[in-house]
Amino acid sequence: MDDQADFAGDRRLVTRVMESVRQKIAGRMLAPGAKLPSIRRFAETTGVSKSTVVEAYDRLAAEGLIQSRRGSGFYVGGRTAPLSLSELSPRLDRAIDPLWVSRQSLETDDSFLKPGCGWLPPSWMPEGAMRRGLRALARADDSALADYAPPLGLLPLRQLLSRRMSEHGVEAAPDQIMLTESGTQAIDLLCRFLIEPGDAVLVDDPCYFNFRALLRAHRAKVVSVPFTPTGPDVALFAAALAEHRPRLYLTNSALHNPTGATLSPVTAHRLLKLAEQSGLTILEDDIFADFEHEPAPRLAAFDGLNRVVHIGSFSKTLSAAGRCGFIAARRDWIEGLIDLKISTAFAGGALSAELVLGVLKDGTYRKHIDSLRERLSRAMGETSARLAALGVTPWILPRAGMFLWCRLPDGLEAAGVAQRALAENIVLAPGNVFSVSQSAGNFMRFNVAQSADPRIYAALAAAMGR
Repeated sequence: MDDQADFAGDRRLVTRVMESVRQKIAGRMLAPGAKLPSIRRFAETTGVSKSTVVEAYDRLAAEGLIQSRRGSGFYVGGRTAPLSLSELSPRLDRAIDPLWVSRQSLETDDSFLKPGCGWLPPSWMPEGAMRRGLRALARADDSALADYAPPLGLLPLRQLLSRRMSEHGVEAAPDQIMLTESGTQAIDLLCRFLIEPGDAVLVDDPCYFNFRALLRAHRAKVVSVPFTPTGPDVALFAAALAEHRPRLYLTNSALHNPTGATLSPVTAHRLLKLAEQSGLTILEDDIFADFEHEPAPRLAAFDGLNRVVHIGSFSKTLSAAGRCGFIAARRDWIEGLIDLKISTAFAGGALSAELVLGVLKDGTYRKHIDSLRERLSRAMGETSARLAALGVTPWILPRAGMFLWCRLPDGLEAAGVAQRALAENIVLAPGNVFSVSQSAGNFMRFNVAQSADPRIYAALAAAMGR
């Protein structure tokens, strides 16, 4: 029996080594023709025997995944496989995979309720203003309807964005602003511009799950820092800088996703001081700016766009269909970003930019935002009360916005609750989707704008066994 157990253990070790190599190849950390670590080195770094590595390499060679070259070692064979994001990390339960949560929210039809999604219901958007904007756009000249936009994007919209950002203390001239297709594209371009595969990037823990997915696509080393009600834990932030030497820190400084917390001025100053000392660049995603009743501190305002890049879009307050985002950055980076934008997207969406400009200039947009803030405030209170009746408690009560970061009763795992709720056509967002350290297993994020239907609470109660 002991011999059989030892044999089974050896098989598992060989499989583990093989999976490690496969993941590196699937994630393009090992390109075709790249040399694998020597048998001795691989054994030492992974804590297995050399015979285990020999057998794993021999089996991978038999599959054609790697090649043996006499006297030289082992090399990756074949052509580059299509990038598989799901293979870049161990396959976890799909309910706590950030890509799968996104796909649930995007692919399910109207029969599903989506308190776990990250956007407002269509009925909450300024439908009348959008229709007026579309009618005006239909009467625009030929170039607006059929031509490419200039690389920086529509000048009148950049001028308007410059004025809007100044209301939050961020001074950015129109020539420091580049329009993008979305906030996500803005982050993607900046990651292409600023980091290489293997570079360390800091994120909050918890953080927006698509930050994790996007950084995984860029093959970055994602390092997390615990988030507090006033921002990241500064002492642990400093320790992460010293240990990992990250190139970037990606965050929401106002109305943090998923917690709804707000960065304090003291924490902001300390973060910027640490960034200056370590050469860190900060990407500040300000997509929820218009939800605020009173503007919170912006890192870009304190920094003057020196080490901070400011990002935003209008998908949360105006339309997720008319995609338009922007980057505000230091002038000496703009030229490089323009080249990168042209090489990857050629030009921006002129129609979306014209539409956004028209709606923002419409006097009804500010009224829409005022109404939206009040509506969200009421929904926050109503959702908190309904969740409290089930024993689900907010981590904090946010000052504004649409997210509640909530702790489930003791003994409940959010992933299991989400799986059971999905069978009842309810899409939830379990906490470990947002956590690099996987330390939020009993948390969930609720979108209060999507949480009015009583069926959500009945299904949640059943999924929780209440």
